[in-house]
Amino acid sequence: MLQKLSSTALVLALCLSSSQTLTAAEKSPEAKPADNAALKLIEVKSTLDQSLQPSLIWAPESAKTRPTPLFVFLHSWSGNYKQNNAKWLKQAQQRGWIYLHPNFRGVNQQPEACGSRLARQDILDAIAYVIKHYDVDQSRIYLAGSSGGGHMTMLMVGHHPDRFSAASAWVGISDLADWYRFHVKDGKPQRYAQMILKSLTDKPGTSQEIDAQYRDRSPLFWIASATEVPLDLNAGVTDGQTGSVPFMHTLNAYNALAKKNHSPLITKAEMQQLWDQGKLQNPQPGDESPDDTYGRDIHLRRKSGQARVTIFQGGHEGLPEPACDWLSKQSRDTAGFGKKSD
Repeated sequence: MLQKLSSTALVLALCLSSSQTLTAAEKSPEAKPADNAALKLIEVKSTLDQSLQPSLIWAPESAKTRPTPLFVFLHSWSGNYKQNNAKWLKQAQQRGWIYLHPNFRGVNQQPEACGSRLARQDILDAIAYVIKHYDVDQSRIYLAGSSGGGHMTMLMVGHHPDRFSAASAWVGISDLADWYRFHVKDGKPQRYAQMILKSLTDKPGTSQEIDAQYRDRSPLFWIASATEVPLDLNAGVTDGQTGSVPFMHTLNAYNALAKKNHSPLITKAEMQQLWDQGKLQNPQPGDESPDDTYGRDIHLRRKSGQARVTIFQGGHEGLPEPACDWLSKQSRDTAGFGKKSD
């Protein structure tokens, strides 16, 4: 595979804002950079269409000579590889992980983006590049993302479960057709529905071909293939009311895994209680157990096989510390994907 390292080095900031909500990032996918962490721009040739696709990367000096975990963080729905996800980068730096921030065709408003085969391959190609140029610990290739990045995280482990040691998805979209309908008001597609139309070219139900595209790009229909992947699914209990992605997308994805594992499902009644009241009427043991890494009340936590799901007090947001804390405890061999250079 032909790949190219750009001669350009980008210097981006670690933004020290107190909130990790996605609102500002969604509105401004190219958040203002500053001067705290040196991220290098790499350009990797797509193995599907031979176009050069950008990513940003940071690596500790020791990553050339010592096996090092790789943390792949995926930008949000309206973002691209330039999006400032400084708090996630900071977690990687503190832990001595390689940080990779791929573009995967940028903002989800064109057919090449939004979970397309091209976008998925771009992520795999970028990982292969890092494995070739650094000493990656292939038992610790971690994937994470929030919102649109949560969508892509779930989609990647569904389509390519053998490529990742573990994944943490936050407030992600699991069913694009359902999300399209959620963002149609009085028969008129609103912002996110309009972006889906630009990506999928038409609304769900238009034709078998269109519906096949919605299905191919929706994690709900693929995530059951990831039962062997340690998978951490998360959503804020007010998302969908104060945010753009109803938390049921996360719970439905978990249920797809639980069904495959022959585990108890989260019931529709429980989902409705969380939606209406923000808590369960009869929580199960462990549903509300404190988790200090979250720093939030936990309203539901269930486990099935290698997967767990958490509904926490919050909205449309990702929490870098609990995500990376959980990932750091996971190990699963992915050797054979990519080839480290001599």
